[in-house]
Amino acid sequence: MMFSAAQPGETQSRTQSFVQRVDWAGLFWLYLFFWYFSGVLQTLLLPTAGIHGFRGAFFMSFIWLAPVLLLPQWTRQIAATIGVILWISSMVSLGYWGIYGSEFSQSVIFTIFETNAEEATEYLSQYASFSLVAGLVFYTLIAWLLWWRVRPFHLPRAYAASLAGFVLLANFGSPYVDCLNGNKSFAGATRKLYRRMEPAAPWQFITGYLQYQNQLNSVQRLLDENASMSPLKNITDASGGEPRTLVLVIGESTTSTRMSLYGYPRKTTPRLDALQEKGELLAFANVITSRPYTIEALQHALSFAHPEEPGRFFTEPNLMNLMKQAGYKTFWLTNQQTMTKRNTLLTFFSRQADEARYLNQHRVQNATLPDEVVFEPFTEILSDSAPRKFIVVHLMGTHSKYPLRYPQEYKQFTGREHVPEVLSNSLAEVYNSYDNAILYNDFVISSLIDLVAKSQTSRSLLLYFSDHGEEAYHAPPHQKLGRDENQPTVDMFAIPFMLWMSPAYKESLSSDLAAFTERKYSNAHFIHTWSDLAGLHYDRFQPELSLVNPEFKAHKRWIGNPDVKASLRDFDQLFPASR
Repeated sequence: MMFSAAQPGETQSRTQSFVQRVDWAGLFWLYLFFWYFSGVLQTLLLPTAGIHGFRGAFFMSFIWLAPVLLLPQWTRQIAATIGVILWISSMVSLGYWGIYGSEFSQSVIFTIFETNAEEATEYLSQYASFSLVAGLVFYTLIAWLLWWRVRPFHLPRAYAASLAGFVLLANFGSPYVDCLNGNKSFAGATRKLYRRMEPAAPWQFITGYLQYQNQLNSVQRLLDENASMSPLKNITDASGGEPRTLVLVIGESTTSTRMSLYGYPRKTTPRLDALQEKGELLAFANVITSRPYTIEALQHALSFAHPEEPGRFFTEPNLMNLMKQAGYKTFWLTNQQTMTKRNTLLTFFSRQADEARYLNQHRVQNATLPDEVVFEPFTEILSDSAPRKFIVVHLMGTHSKYPLRYPQEYKQFTGREHVPEVLSNSLAEVYNSYDNAILYNDFVISSLIDLVAKSQTSRSLLLYFSDHGEEAYHAPPHQKLGRDENQPTVDMFAIPFMLWMSPAYKESLSSDLAAFTERKYSNAHFIHTWSDLAGLHYDRFQPELSLVNPEFKAHKRWIGNPDVKASLRDFDQLFPASR
């Protein structure tokens, strides 16, 4: 038998005929059905969580086409089975969004396991509403109607198998390509895959739980190591055990150079300015952080570790240990993400507290959740019956993306006054948004002070500092945005450091702290300053490292990575005219 080769025109005709025979509408309805269970939520989240989740849901929804491509005769049954699984998981996520306005994530799983059944029942009874139930019913009805549009999609066997294999390999295998050329570890590729899968149903539960377990194990190791440490010796309390409320507010990415409280020409901190003018607030003018990154900076500030001796974090007690040993009931209230790889240290600190409240359950950092969400739980904590309370409030502050950090009514700086002339209009908008974020942060900090002032405890204080600063086109030549300790600017390291005290607390101090506000200080030694303010002294306490102690001695303010000694630099030599 002889075969004749197809002519070019005949091949083109066959291809066109094949394309015309493909039921593209059927393929569309199949994909739309599977996408619906992830895509609706990610569409709703676009204004607050950005495009990443939407993109992940778009691509991961293709994988459900694989089984129906291979078994088209069972299309409706396969779609129904997968659809029920996706519907159940999506109902949980959509319901969570309906209540909290944020995405279900591993941080939510952490919170669920930290919440008892009684608290969970109270939450459900408080937030369940007719509109929420009606919305979920309507959502289910649409899913059912989409399923009725599903029909078998036929391709030649070889085409179907190839397309199914491509879809699975592209989604699950592509993160591991970098492993083959040595650019990424297997663990790193797996984390990338998790990030891709997280936005899509039902993977947010599976990957979320796996990451929760992994991070919990890391936190538990730190807790076990901490529990084995010897307590602080010869601790004394100058207060004599009197009732007190001590509040530490930790900001985020806020530089003092962009605050009118510290001389910035724009009125970015009007409320704090007013408190200072009335003599109710002390603003320390020359405080810097040791690292321009949250975890690394707080690892120093909240422990005895510092750039010259970073290992002390793992061998000596930390601030939470100190306050619990001194007899305070400890609280940790945070609007930061909790169970993420980067935030293991923050979870470690929070788990040491007697009570911890986690408000930010967003899967990504760039999501909208204004810091005023801390007001209600903070008020509840202030009314706790414990006579001696130590409360840590960790804010999102002015973390990028800046427009996500403030409500629209705080969009006050929109023009080019005081904006560097070299900046384009688009960069000027970024510059302005950072100032707007600081303006909102001013409202948050002053409101927290007001809540403490109105609380029941007569002896109370609130101390606020930011973990690090941020460069937002402020330092000449106005080209940098963000933080990079290898290319430092003053804005990255100069941080606000301010103190409010009740009248009774001021009277209990032996020194006038206003005399100390110009001292040059590295917040890497913060634990000594806090100990002094709290009236706590012990063997490891060093008065010369306390910003508010008469025995204070000027010290070199090292910045850089302490794990690479050659990278440590003296801030005051780098920036001799910074203040």
